[in-house]
Parts: sequence; C-alpha cells; structure tokens
Amino acid sequence: MAAVALLPLCSCHFPRFTFGPPYQKQLPRVNPTRPRLAIPASSMASLDGDPIREWILSEGRASKIVRIAPVGGGCVNEANRYVTDIGSFFVKTNRDIGPSMFEAEAIGLDTMYATNTVRVPKSYKAELGRQLAEMHKKGNSNNGFGFMVDNTIGSTPQQNPWTQDWITFYSEYRIGYQLKLAQQQYRDNDLYEKGQKLLQNLPFLFKDLEVKPCLLHGDLWSGNIAADKERHPVILDPASYYGHNEAEFGMSWCAGFSSAFYNAYFEVMPKQPGFEQRRDLYKLYHYLNHYNMFGSGYRSSCTSIFDSYVHLLQV
Repeated sequence: MAAVALLPLCSCHFPRFTFGPPYQKQLPRVNPTRPRLAIPASSMASLDGDPIREWILSEGRASKIVRIAPVGGGCVNEANRYVTDIGSFFVKTNRDIGPSMFEAEAIGLDTMYATNTVRVPKSYKAELGRQLAEMHKKGNSNNGFGFMVDNTIGSTPQQNPWTQDWITFYSEYRIGYQLKLAQQQYRDNDLYEKGQKLLQNLPFLFKDLEVKPCLLHGDLWSGNIAADKERHPVILDPASYYGHNEAEFGMSWCAGFSSAFYNAYFEVMPKQPGFEQRRDLYKLYHYLNHYNMFGSGYRSSCTSIFDSYVHLLQV
C-alpha cells in the first residue's frame, strides 16, 4: 500500500493550477513492471513542466513514474493515478473551482476520521498547525529579531542582523531590502515610492501589539511541506529567523493551509488583534521576492497590496 495524496502545488510557478490542501488515501500497490499506458491529452497536463510530476519526484520521494492513468467515478474534478516505483499516488485536481471545495472535503474527512469507525483518509494539516504553533511558542530568542547567520529566501540573500524592534527589522531587512532590489534591477521607482509610504506608516498596523521573537521556518509553502510514512507532517528547506509568528503565513498563497490548520494553530497560539489587517503585509515580502526572482508577473500583486494599505491607512 502506498500513500496517496491530493497535492497542494504552488500556484506561484504554475498559475493555471488550483489545488486544495493535501490528504491521503490508500490504493493497492501496482506492479511497476506492467506496460506503460498512453496518457490522454484531455485528461492531464503534459509531463513536460507538469507540477504534479515534479512534486512526486521530489517531495513524494519517487524516482520514476511508470505510467499515468485517469481514474473514473466523478464528473466535477479530474482524477489520475500516478504509478511510480514506490507505489501509486491518487491526484485530484480542479482548474475551475477554488481551493475551498477541497478544504471543506478535508474538514469532512477529519471529522469522520475522529470517530474512529469507518476507514477514511487522514489529513495532516491540523497536526501541522498545532506543531507549528508549538514551535513558535517554544522557539524564543533573547537577542531580539534576526538570526545567528544570514541565509537565503529562494535564491535571494536574506539579511538577519539582531534587532530589538520588530517594525525596524521587518522594514529594513525584509520589505525595504526587497524594494531596493526591485529599484536596482528594474528601476521600479513607482513601486519603491509606494513601499516607502507604507513603511513610514507601518506602526499603525501594530498599535498596542506586543510582538515577541519566535523561531520561524521562514519559507513555508507546499513544496517545503511533506509527510513521513505515518503521515505526520515534516517541514524542510527553511529560511529561518526569529520574527513575528504571523510572518510564518506569508507564503500561505502557495501553501493551501486549510481552516483545520488555522484552527489548530490558534488553539496553541491565540490570534492577535489586527491579524487580518497584517496578513497581506507578510505576503508582500514574498510577492516582492518573487518579483525580484521571476519578473513582472508578480508586480501587480505587490502594487495591489500597497494600494490596499494606502486606502486602509488613509495615507
């Protein structure tokens, strides 16, 4: 029997795809020596640049995909069985409906699983939320915000000098640094000026809020989240530093975090006042980084966030 997952692949590199949060079910192991079947073009993407294939051959721990075959039984989603050298992966996708449908399915599966009766797939998202909150709660720093070494976010240098104030750290070494890169690389003075206006008014988003330095993974998207053979969550490829715990959700647009994940997280680390108003602030760092790494396709996401804060802060 092989672990089978609905894969929450990152839309930042493949914007045509929308995937929900992962859950597993079990399929009988298929003999990988069976003849390879033709792959209907209407059923799935080409193997070249196929994000599902890339996930299976990396996070899925397979080294070879033997064949891919459509799975029948439904008319809403596309379903395919990826047969690999370590077993079969069941993958359900939908290019037209947002992730909320799959998130709701995951909640239903979790609820039924909790009864310990009929066998259903087990989601690891709630466990990930709880364990991540426990790491944030226990991973503290006496040196303030930053890290003992500089590192990278993607391929971009990430500076982590010890700083006593979070707003100063995030302004100078996160948003401010990315804005300087964009200005140098693209001569994007308009974006730079929008960013400076936001940074000057950043304290309004943290009014009456005590921010404590927490140990962060720093780059938590679906490609850096996996599960072991018992389906316990595993996180890898960090860009760690000590920062505001909410900054951990900056890559949520590429992570497929479900309501079960957030509910479990906030049971351990209660939601702070103004959380919703700061969500885009932490996404902004990663959108800017993607703009600097991958080009203009991410600029509109950056300007949209800047414009929304200009309206919110009335500046």
